[in-house]
Amino acid sequence: MNPAPRVAIIGAGIAGLSCATHLVQHGCTVNLFEKSRGPSGRMSTRRGEGWQCDHGAQYFTARSPEFRAEVARWEAAGAAASWPARLAVLGEHDARVPDAALQRFVGTPRMTAPARLLARQLSLATQTTISGLARDEAGWRLASVEHGPLGQRFDSVVLAVPAPQAVPLLGAAPALAAIAAGARMRACWALMLRYAEPLALPFDAAFVNSGPLRWVARDSSKPGRHAPDTWLLHACAAWSEDRLEQTPETVAAALLEAFAAFGARTPDSWSAHRWRYADTEPAIDRGHVLDAALGIGLCGDWLKGGKVEGAWLSGRALAAAMLAAP
Repeated sequence: MNPAPRVAIIGAGIAGLSCATHLVQHGCTVNLFEKSRGPSGRMSTRRGEGWQCDHGAQYFTARSPEFRAEVARWEAAGAAASWPARLAVLGEHDARVPDAALQRFVGTPRMTAPARLLARQLSLATQTTISGLARDEAGWRLASVEHGPLGQRFDSVVLAVPAPQAVPLLGAAPALAAIAAGARMRACWALMLRYAEPLALPFDAAFVNSGPLRWVARDSSKPGRHAPDTWLLHACAAWSEDRLEQTPETVAAALLEAFAAFGARTPDSWSAHRWRYADTEPAIDRGHVLDAALGIGLCGDWLKGGKVEGAWLSGRALAAAMLAAP
C-alpha cells in the first residue's frame, strides 16, 4: 500500500483551510503552517478589553451551491449567521448601489469563527513564518524564521498566501512566481472605533462612494456581538496606497473627519490596522495554479475574483486538481 501523500500548506486563511480539509477527507496527510497566532487570514477580529471588531472581511455571500452548502454547515455549528444589516449608500449614489436582496453572512460570535471551525480537525502550526522552500529527492523541505529548517519532508506544497508573499518562496517554480508577481494587490487602512453611547445613525453599514472611505459598519450590529457600540471604517484602496507609510494618528484624523461628515461624533477610543494586501485589482479568475510535476500549487481569493467565497472555492479546486494529478 502506498503511503498517504504528504502535503504542506502555507497559510491558514479560508483558502488554505478549504484546501487542507478536502485533501484530508481524501486520505492525504496535511500540515498547515501559519505565521499568525491563529487561523483566519483576513477574516480577522481585533479584540480588546470589553470589545471586539472585525477589521478584515466584513461579511461574505454564498452564490455557488457548493459554498452555500458549506455556509449551511457553518450555520449549523453556530459559526456563522445571516446579517440583516440596514444598508445605505453615502456619496455618489450612481457609483455603487448594494443589492438589497443579497443575503450577507458573518462569522459568529466573530469573523474568525468559520476558520477556527475548519482548523479543529487539522494539524496546524501557528507562529511559524515559512521563509524558504527547497526540493530534493526526498521531497520538499521548509524553513521558518522562528524554527529554522523543519524536519518534515513533503510530496507537495501549497502556497495559500497573498501573491506578493508567495513570490519570494517560488524560486524553484519560476512559472508560478511570474503568475504571482503579475497580481496587483492593493492596501487598505482599517479604523476601529469604540463609543460608550451608541451613535444615532440611521444605518448599520454603508458603501461610501466618495472621499477617503469606501465602507463603514456598526460591527456591534452583527449577530452574536454583545460589545459596546463599535464601528469599522475601511479606507478606499487608492487613498490607502498613497498613505501606506503614514502614521496611524495621521490616517485616523483624516478618516474620522470623513466619518463626521456623515453625522458621527468623535469616538471614545480607536485602533488602526494597515492591510498591505487587502484585494486584487484587476480581479483574477484563474481559480488556482498547479505545477503537478514539481508538486507545488497556488490558491487564494486573489486567484478567484476576491472575497471569502472565492478563497474557499480556490482552495477546494486546487485540492481536487492535486488529487486528480498523476
